[in-house]
Amino acid sequence: MTGGTDGHAEDQGRVYQSRGDQHISEHHHHYGGDGPERGGPDSVRRPAVGRPPVALRDRSEVMEHLRASVEAERGGQVYVLYGMGGSGKTAVACALFQEVTGEQSRVGLWVNASDRASLRAGMLAVAADRGAGDGELLAARNGLRPAADLVWTCLDRSAEPWLLVLDNTDEPEILRDGNWLRTSPRGTVLVTTRRAAARWWPGAELQHIGVLPREDAALVLRDLAPHSGTTEQAARVADRLGRLPLALTLAGGFLSHQVIDPWTMDAYGDQLDGDERVQLIDRGADALSEADPRHLVGLTWQLTLDAFEVRGLPEAAALLRLLARFAAEPLPLTLLNHAGIGAVLPRARTETALRALLDQSLSELVDAAGARCVQSHGILLDSVSAATPADLVPALDTAAVRLLDAAVPGVPDAGPHDPRLRLLVPHALALLRHIGGPSVADALAVATRLSVALHRTGDYLSAWETARSAADLAKRLLGADHRTVLAARSRAGRALFRLGRFAEAESSLRVVRTAQEGLFGADDPDTLDTSYGLQLVLANLGRREESVALLSATVAGRCSALGPAHPLTLRARASLLEMLPATEVVTEEDGALLSLPSECDRLLGFEHTVTLGAGHNHAWALYLLGRFDEADSEIRLVTEAYARRFGPEYPIVLAARQLFSRTRAALGDVDEAIELMTDVVARRERGLGPDHPFTVASRRLLDEYRSGRWHPPRPPGG
Repeated sequence: MTGGTDGHAEDQGRVYQSRGDQHISEHHHHYGGDGPERGGPDSVRRPAVGRPPVALRDRSEVMEHLRASVEAERGGQVYVLYGMGGSGKTAVACALFQEVTGEQSRVGLWVNASDRASLRAGMLAVAADRGAGDGELLAARNGLRPAADLVWTCLDRSAEPWLLVLDNTDEPEILRDGNWLRTSPRGTVLVTTRRAAARWWPGAELQHIGVLPREDAALVLRDLAPHSGTTEQAARVADRLGRLPLALTLAGGFLSHQVIDPWTMDAYGDQLDGDERVQLIDRGADALSEADPRHLVGLTWQLTLDAFEVRGLPEAAALLRLLARFAAEPLPLTLLNHAGIGAVLPRARTETALRALLDQSLSELVDAAGARCVQSHGILLDSVSAATPADLVPALDTAAVRLLDAAVPGVPDAGPHDPRLRLLVPHALALLRHIGGPSVADALAVATRLSVALHRTGDYLSAWETARSAADLAKRLLGADHRTVLAARSRAGRALFRLGRFAEAESSLRVVRTAQEGLFGADDPDTLDTSYGLQLVLANLGRREESVALLSATVAGRCSALGPAHPLTLRARASLLEMLPATEVVTEEDGALLSLPSECDRLLGFEHTVTLGAGHNHAWALYLLGRFDEADSEIRLVTEAYARRFGPEYPIVLAARQLFSRTRAALGDVDEAIELMTDVVARRERGLGPDHPFTVASRRLLDEYRSGRWHPPRPPGG
């Protein structure tokens, strides 16, 4: 797109030997400074785990082998630590990480690879650590250049040898999708995973991490709760826990935190043998090699929850059940500080409940994207969710939706990239996986609004993935033709457009619009939203007449359904300033269209996104009319306002600067036009990629300036 609003967007103390798989987060307290890198983890130079165990029990053989391999400095090695959840894989990885970074002065890089988004964010943070530039990172984050290629290029050219840990890689499919797992002569890769099949790890050396021997398992309990019993008593408890490090850690943590009426190892063991819930752990211990690890440890956590009831802290159990509706990812604490939590537990008791969970190692505090968060292990959350009484589920779902709803901007507006929004995505999707009944549509609506917010901060790839995944999850219960499912599909289509995938966007939006029109009518607000998105695609595919016809119908429909002063109506009218031929702009709305910026200023204020967009498009119309001085003055003001608000890399800013170059060239200052477009092309190549249609159009315009082939538009009648 070569004029107008072509870039206009709309839219981590802890004993980690048994946490995780193992995912135990670490407290990072920041005092001043620039804060974490945008959109990524706070650090890849420290393991995203809790405090080291007092001693790493029964891992000497594995450690010796890994240590020797890294010390040999051969490079190009991939080692995979595999085993059941809670077996201590992360503990081994962390111990090796600390050794090589401390004793060998090797660079250590730690990435949480538990899901696609965390993997990508962590690996891009690795790239930043190894020297990637801001523009390269922006392009990769937006999915407009190969992110994995960037990361491994930076790793290959690293001046220092390194150890890269990919922790919690329980979905190896995501490594294959982006070709994230590679080798390099500059370092060694260590993967932790539950997935043991060799087909997932071609060329890698696999090492099994299993349960602990009896003596070592007893020592883990004694390390944590030395005053609770003898070594033999501890060994008996360890046997009942299946000698799984995660269960041992939680049991030891429970025992060590009893103050008023301390429990002994025998008392704890009696409880393990004494009720129905504990029988599940016993059954898991009897068939340790075949059972689901979640079934091995669930009752240990339930025993701790029972202790909350005995101690008069039922709110802790309630809070954990609520957390189990969300994902096993950092959850901003601000989300819990809302009146909506009152449906599950008294808001005034939330702090006490959270402290109880933290004290028992059921949850941990982490820092993510500059926000203080709470995080619980996925196996724990799955266990709690499965054991939640059915009569409590509706209230939990309703509360979870309300909390998430309050955390997402009510009316998402255009703005700079906000990594805190991305923290909410896994929770919105997890809620849709858990939820049922009437709350499904509400949960989907929140997820869709989150997609809009991501879109309007320029994070188009996250916006697309969020809307698409949310629609897929909700469709199972709501059906493909449900209003909220179609609205989510529409947002996914509009994100595809911004990603430069015009043909896919058109196909997707046409299907949605046809369904909406048949179900709700052509002038339904949802249908009109999809129509507005579709006309943008058509214009960029060169089908301008079809685009203008659809835009005009959208304007009329919004005027009727929403009123002429509604921001969405004004936005659509502003698009006419860009899309109509110059001769028609003058006569449209009996000449009133050219005064639209003043109308938007009066109704919305000058700094409103719609007002700025109207000014942008108005300048384009003036430019086409040959009123170059007026167009130049207006687009200069708009460009300055955009840059102050969004920063120099934002798509809208680059679109405005492109038009500014045109007005400068039309007024005879071709040198300034070339300078402006050189900057626009460079930024679009970094942010969008060299082959994005917007980048191609910008490069073509720059070439025309340099070659002297460019000419200003002829005004009507000129």
